[in-house]
This record gives sequence, C-alpha cells and structure tokens, in this order.
Amino acid sequence: MKQHLVWLWALIAALSGFLFGFDTAVISGAEQAIQRLWQMNQFAHGLAISAALWGTVLGALLGGIPNDRYGRKPTLLVVGILYTVSALGSALATDPVTFMIFRFIGGIGVGASSIAAPIYISEISPKEERGRLVALFQFNIVLGVLIAYVSNFLLSGVSLSDWRWMLGVVAVPAILYSTAICFVPESPRWLIIKRGRLQEAEAILARINEETSKAVADAVAAEDKTIDLKVFFSARYARPILLAFMLAFFNQMSGINGIIYYAPRIFELAGSSKSAALLATVGVGIVVVVFTFVGMLAIDRFGRRTLVLIGSVGYIVSLFMVSRGFYLGDFALVPFFLFAFIASHAVGQGAVIWVYISEIFPNAARSLGQTVGSGTHWVMAALLTFAMPFFLSAIPVWIIFAIFAGTMVLQLLFALTLMVETRGRSLEELSASLSRVAHPPTD
Repeated sequence: MKQHLVWLWALIAALSGFLFGFDTAVISGAEQAIQRLWQMNQFAHGLAISAALWGTVLGALLGGIPNDRYGRKPTLLVVGILYTVSALGSALATDPVTFMIFRFIGGIGVGASSIAAPIYISEISPKEERGRLVALFQFNIVLGVLIAYVSNFLLSGVSLSDWRWMLGVVAVPAILYSTAICFVPESPRWLIIKRGRLQEAEAILARINEETSKAVADAVAAEDKTIDLKVFFSARYARPILLAFMLAFFNQMSGINGIIYYAPRIFELAGSSKSAALLATVGVGIVVVVFTFVGMLAIDRFGRRTLVLIGSVGYIVSLFMVSRGFYLGDFALVPFFLFAFIASHAVGQGAVIWVYISEIFPNAARSLGQTVGSGTHWVMAALLTFAMPFFLSAIPVWIIFAIFAGTMVLQLLFALTLMVETRGRSLEELSASLSRVAHPPTD
C-alpha cells in the first residue's frame, strides 16, 4: 500500500476543511465591531452573522450536483475560488448588504466542501484507515478554527478597522489550497460509477493498493450506476437516510456552532473581560484541536459509535454544569466546563459526523446521502446562529444550556439504539448491509 500517496491526497482535500473552519470562526472576532459600525439591531445583526451559514445551506443542498456531474476534484477547486472571493469581498465591504452577499458566497464554499471533501477522501481510502483519513477533514476544520481565533487575537487593535484584516486574511490559505487541489487525482469510484472509466480508475486504485485494486474496481462496477430521487427516498435507503439525518440534527442541537460563533460574548457573560474573552477563545481552539486529534487516532480503533457514546456523556455532564453555573451566578467553573463541552464534541460527534455520513450510502447515492446529512447540519446551524443573539439577550443563559443538555440525552439514546458500527468495513459492504438490495455486490 502506497500510504504516503493516500495521506497526501487526503490531506490536500482536507485543507478545504481548514478553510471551512477558518471562515466559520473568524467572524467571532469581528461580529461586535460590525454591529457597532453599521448600528444593526438584533435581527439585522443575526442575519449578517448567519449570512455565511445560509450560503452554506445552499452549498450543502446543491453541492451534490456538480460533485456527481463534473467530479469531486473540480468541485473542490471551485470551493477554493469561492473562499478567496468571499474573503476579499467581505473585508472590503462598505455596507451590510455587500457584506452579507460576500459572506453568503463563502458559505456556499463551506457547504460544497462538506459534500465533496468527505466523499472524495472516503472514496480513495482503504477501509482500514478510512476513519482517520476522513477525520483529517474535521481535524483541519478545528485547526482552522484555532488559527482563526489566534489570528483574531493577533489582529485585534491593529487598526480601527481590524475586523477587515481578520476576514481578509482567509484569502491567503484559500489561494494556496486552490493551487494544491490541482495536483490530486479524481476519485476512482466516481470514474467508474459516473463515467465508466474502469481502466483509469484501476490505475488510481493500484497507486493506493495494487493488491486490492481490481477487486475494489469490480465491486464498484457491480453496483447501481444511477439512483434517482424517487428510488433514493424509497424504503430501500430509509435506514442510512435516518442515520445521516439524526446524526446531523443532534450535532447542531448540542449548541456547538452557536457557542463557537459567539464564544467571546459567552465568556463575557460569564464575567471575563473583552481581552480575556478573546484569549479564552484561543483556549477553546487549542482544546478542540487536541481532542479532535485524539478522536482521529481512536476512530478506527474503537469505532464511530463508541466515540459518539463517549461524547454524548461528556456533552450531558458539561452542558448541565454550565447551565448550573449560570443559574446560580457561580461562574468559577463555567470556563472549565465550556472547555469540557468542546472536548466532548471534538472527540465524539466532531470526529465522527463527516466520516459516518460519507460511509453509509452506496457509491451512486453518496452525494445525495451527503446532501441529506450536510444539508440537515447546515440548516440547523444557520437557524441556531441566526437565533443566538436573540436567545442570549431575551432568555436566561442557563435555560439555553439546559435545553442543549436535554437534547444530548436524546442523542445518547439514539447512539445506543440506532447507530450501526461502520469501522473496518468496505464502502461496498456497508452499502449492501444498510440498503435493501436484492443482490448485494461482493467485495
């Protein structure tokens, strides 16, 4: 097995996740300055800050179309271009509408990357390492979040318009990523299913693992080549659709995006000064990177379901303790439990979501399946981010965290009763076991 090649291709594709995280979190350092500059009320402010997420919804819902029609690689290249345009346009915006438009464009890139990158990585990965390789995408997301927090802290106060520098700096890694993606091969599974180019696909698979290349290519070729919407939403694929929807729904109902987007404000509500709150968000970024790395190392050893179970318990304890702190006005341990919440997410749902959704659908329906999971994720994220300023100003903070904690109890029950383990099984084997097929392909 030419492991170094697979890891290099996966890492380059996963860099779209770095841009995803950078673009998502960088707004946390700019959101209050933007509100003051354009004197926005809570509704307008929530709309401006969530504009990228509404673009993400569009990118997630429509990203499967170019991903299937033109290929994984061209879609990933367009993602890099969208990030570049968004970063420069947002930084130079002179009014709220222009700002929202360019943030929306960046959001399309985020949504499309959450479709294309996990699919691409899963389709080039050997089954023994698929979890770690796809988890590289999530690791790069959280690394991007950390670098965004560090960048915001370093750029804070450099000028009266420091928020413009915070947003514009995203263009630098976006250009580097767009260049690098030109040097990876197309997904061999896409070449077989969508173009029938079996020999070209076998050549790419042989560069990954020459011993299994023909068997994998034959198994892929034996699957359905097209699956329309009517068939996709039939009982045949009800199980993987349910799993993707529920995992994505619970991911956001933990409150993770609301907390990341408004981390400085939440730390200030817990008694931190503005500078200390910004510095604390750097701590959040460090915790999420460290524990995502732990999750990445553990996912192929212990399995996806086990990590979600561990993360669910961590969610419940940490969120209830944060809620208790705000209810009693005792903030001494609130930062610690916020960090524990972030760690629980990173090692559990954060490490698992993109891996799991990219595994449970057959090759011909993988883009549609990723759209279900990613679309659900981003609709929930956009709604939460849009509503969070209102919630923080109108509802006691302890109630917000208590609701998140209660929802995580439901996630624990979901993981215990419905989740299917996917560790160590080929994509074609999973397709046969999770979908109702009359003649499942052999691996």
